[in-house]
Amino acid sequence: MLTDKTILITGGTGSFGRSFTKYVLTHYQPKKIIIYSRDEFKQWTMAEEFKEYAEKLRFFIGDVRDLERLKRACDGVDYIIHAAALKQVPACEYNPNEAIKTNIHGAMNVIDAALDCGVRKVVALSTDKAVNPVNLYGGKKLVSDMLFVAANAYVGNKDVNFSIVRYGNVAGSRGSIIPLFDNIIKNGGRELPITDVRMTRFWISLTQGIELVIKALIEARGGETFISKIPSFKVTDLAEAMLPGCKIKEIGIRPGEKLHEIMVTTEDSATTYEYDKHFIIYPQMTWNNRQQPDLSGRKVEEGFSYSSNNNKEWLSVEDIRELLKKDM
Repeated sequence: MLTDKTILITGGTGSFGRSFTKYVLTHYQPKKIIIYSRDEFKQWTMAEEFKEYAEKLRFFIGDVRDLERLKRACDGVDYIIHAAALKQVPACEYNPNEAIKTNIHGAMNVIDAALDCGVRKVVALSTDKAVNPVNLYGGKKLVSDMLFVAANAYVGNKDVNFSIVRYGNVAGSRGSIIPLFDNIIKNGGRELPITDVRMTRFWISLTQGIELVIKALIEARGGETFISKIPSFKVTDLAEAMLPGCKIKEIGIRPGEKLHEIMVTTEDSATTYEYDKHFIIYPQMTWNNRQQPDLSGRKVEEGFSYSSNNNKEWLSVEDIRELLKKDM
């Protein structure tokens, strides 16, 4: 599927882009991977890290806000993985116009560039925060998701489709709770702050996120949202796994934060199918005959929802300890 293909990754110097690049280079034989991002220093450090693959990598300085530059980068590209975004909730709240330019206008530019440059598949990374959003970042990502679904209306006779991959915070990712706890523990702390002791989260590793993106590249017909079946954990259990016997300080839920991560809402249930290892939310409106559900799955019951607090699979404290050793 990825062998002899040219892949462009927007925001390619981020944690996902670097890991996706490494995974593809070690599991497939791509023709070329184009790293499209704004930060020249991060591109330089990534180029140094991937020296042995220099003939396969191209580094494009560019911003998803710049349509003409994006079109230049998309020349000859088969697949786009859209990972570029302003992601920090406080930053988006304080800089809403900038977040719109990147997260919404940038999404529109990726769509236009793909349609105009003969790209075959586009997979956009989404977030649980786009589901029933309670902050500006989530609201903008919801709009972005809807744009990528609706982009399939513009395909016509072109051999291109747009799909979405949705998951929550990757375990250990920048700005998540694991690095926060780890820093406190390394500095001798014996008390860990938790915003609300009822809080739950999904556990997904970077590798699982990458594999879901590749599944979308292989299987998408247009407009689907792919969601992995992954275990949940209590944040209090994470604290105990990382610092046995620790004291917990409940500090109050932060603005724009949710108690639980939601991936499938009851409203989504009308078009959601369940498969062995994932769910797919199919678009409510379709624009071509290719946009048909994969009937190897089972349509979920009306009113079904999938969130970190109603999950069937839960991690124990010992499970979390083992995953911390494996995934961190």
